[in-house]
Amino acid sequence: MQQNHYGRLGAVLSADLINLPELSAASIQALLEAHEIRRPEVEDADVEGFGRWRDHLAWVFDARDSAERCSAVNDLLVEATIRPWVTTHDGLQPHLHFVPDSADVLSRVKAVTAGGLAFVLCWEGGERLGRCMRSACSRAYVDTSRNGRRRYCTARCGNTEAVMRHRSRHSRPKP
Repeated sequence: MQQNHYGRLGAVLSADLINLPELSAASIQALLEAHEIRRPEVEDADVEGFGRWRDHLAWVFDARDSAERCSAVNDLLVEATIRPWVTTHDGLQPHLHFVPDSADVLSRVKAVTAGGLAFVLCWEGGERLGRCMRSACSRAYVDTSRNGRRRYCTARCGNTEAVMRHRSRHSRPKP
């Protein structure tokens, strides 16, 4: 997938937030740290806001078609109140952020996830956003492969599904 860092980061963070098994200040903060979100300090009071945002992110991955996905992303962009912001924090080259560095952690996560999903939608048509096709799994994923043909959240889910199909074909009684 040919994307800039912020587009990919925001989309993958969206999927990982949706897939977070336990929503607590500690689990959200650990996720944000893993994604190298600056100043990821999450308070207990932030958890409800992250829960609502996670539900809104899920609408994008659950969309049935491109028009529905566009509508869901546009709703996220409005709620995140994204405004391009050029920054040079940490002595880096000027680069784009979606909110000022001074914004609170939830606002920054809303901006980076909404912006990232918008990039994927516009550059890839949204086809790289999905839910795992394995019947016992519904995890969200972002297909970052070259060919864009991923249909499972992990190779393990894909392999499990393949084994189940193989066993069902070979367990049928022969006529």
